[in-house]
Amino acid sequence: MAILNIVTQEDEVLRKKCRLVDKITPRTLTLLDDMYETMQAANGVGLAAPQVGILRRIVVIDIGEGLIELINPEIVATEGEQTGEEGCLSVPDEVGIVTRPNIVTVKATDRNGEPFTIRGEGLLARAFCHEIDHLDGVLYIDKAERMLTPEEMEEDEE
Repeated sequence: MAILNIVTQEDEVLRKKCRLVDKITPRTLTLLDDMYETMQAANGVGLAAPQVGILRRIVVIDIGEGLIELINPEIVATEGEQTGEEGCLSVPDEVGIVTRPNIVTVKATDRNGEPFTIRGEGLLARAFCHEIDHLDGVLYIDKAERMLTPEEMEEDEE
């Protein structure tokens, strides 16, 4: 496994729509492993393939409840609403206020090529939306109602 370079918002790869994964290969499995290791090393809760420069529909998420790997994820249902702070490994040192669904159901494929459906609430729902947005070239700053000031970010750290 390897720690990959996380690209930042200046990189045009983050604004491109990712291609479907049509076949799970050993390279796909290595990418999943490397993305997870990279996300952990960066203290993130999610990472999408374009964040490491790869235009494929692959996401890893771990909000502290175990690894979730999503290949070709698609949001199939949403419920409710939540508004809260959001950051991104590709937009370092920034935090914005974003409204997202409170409950999200995602259909995806696992590393064995098996389709599955997963439902997330709260932080997990936010992570699903945030990471799947990356696959379509959308950053959370595009949806932020406002960005926190440095003073507000400092207050949050206390």
